[in-house]
Amino acid sequence: MRCKTTNYFGVGAINKFYDIAKELKEGGITRVILVTGRSSYKKCGAWDVVKPALEEYGIEYVHYDKVGPNPTVDMVDEAAQLGREFGAQAVIGIGGGSPIDTAKGVAILLEYTNEDARTLYELRFTPRKAKPVIAINTTHGTGTEVDRFAVASIPEKEYKPAIAYDCIYPLYAIDDPALMTKLPADQTRYVTIDALNHITEAATTKVASPYSILLAQETARLIFDYLPEALNHPDNLQARYYLLYASAIAGISFDNGLLHFTHALEHPLSAVKPELPHGLGLAMLLPAVIKHIYPATARVLAEVYRPLVPDAKGVPGEALKVAKAVENWLFSVGVTEKLSDVGFTEEDIDKLTELAMTTPSLDLLLSLAPIPATRETIASIYCDSLYPLSE
Repeated sequence: MRCKTTNYFGVGAINKFYDIAKELKEGGITRVILVTGRSSYKKCGAWDVVKPALEEYGIEYVHYDKVGPNPTVDMVDEAAQLGREFGAQAVIGIGGGSPIDTAKGVAILLEYTNEDARTLYELRFTPRKAKPVIAINTTHGTGTEVDRFAVASIPEKEYKPAIAYDCIYPLYAIDDPALMTKLPADQTRYVTIDALNHITEAATTKVASPYSILLAQETARLIFDYLPEALNHPDNLQARYYLLYASAIAGISFDNGLLHFTHALEHPLSAVKPELPHGLGLAMLLPAVIKHIYPATARVLAEVYRPLVPDAKGVPGEALKVAKAVENWLFSVGVTEKLSDVGFTEEDIDKLTELAMTTPSLDLLLSLAPIPATRETIASIYCDSLYPLSE
């Protein structure tokens, strides 16, 4: 059972960064690279603590602030080069999944100076070491602050692979719900739906365990209880607290149970359309994935989704009923788009299916699916996601 990161969690946790900075300095780390997006690290309030803490302990820093949504290997390489030239001894990622994932890649490439992000994400070498990573999380979705995963796109190949190595577990993470009250409504929806997908998959892979399933049930309960409240009252710290807790335990759930269809099939979507939010792509696929896997995982998914379908019996014949209930819930929280609404058509199915089957690392996810991940099944899930599910 994996849970390797020390995570400071709760309102005010950002102030623990002073303790982290002190420990870094006492450990001989005097130069770090910060990896962030362009402005969110300031807007959320994290920078108001991180900057004075680094200055108080005499830790010099260089700052890469060009990480965008669906980060690319070029961003990882640019940041790594900046860190190498500066002599960075640790990496601090401030943001959601994109900056923290980028920080993890940078931490590896600071140790492997003859490699680049393409060789890393095409799995052409296996890293065994990385510089220490400190993850200051500003969204309640990815769980990357407590797991060993990272993602980056390779634009020219339309690949969006994932890596997973023990050396990139963050040494420390900070999960402070007060940093998340300014999240826009759509981002609040999308990051939370990412967490819901994490546990749907982690509870139903071939390597799912009672641990990953237990965390899945609690994650789902909290999301169904608190997402509507966070959307209606963005400043509600209790709602943000429990959505953040749900996100963190979902990250631990999939760090243990791993993932399968929804993430494997979403990565081609946002590789082909980099402007597509990851969580929206997952939301459009989730009902169809449930429809297809439910007969093989009915007992587990009936328990996970019991708050939405209290009369579910956990039998194969109710697959469409549960899938439709999930789709209707997504619609109720404002996610009404399907693949056809964002520009995909039936003509794209073959290309997306091929990318799902050939992108480095996605074959592992597909191999863990609870039903055979054949070309026909993958294409059917994409087809079923073009429009709302029919009764």
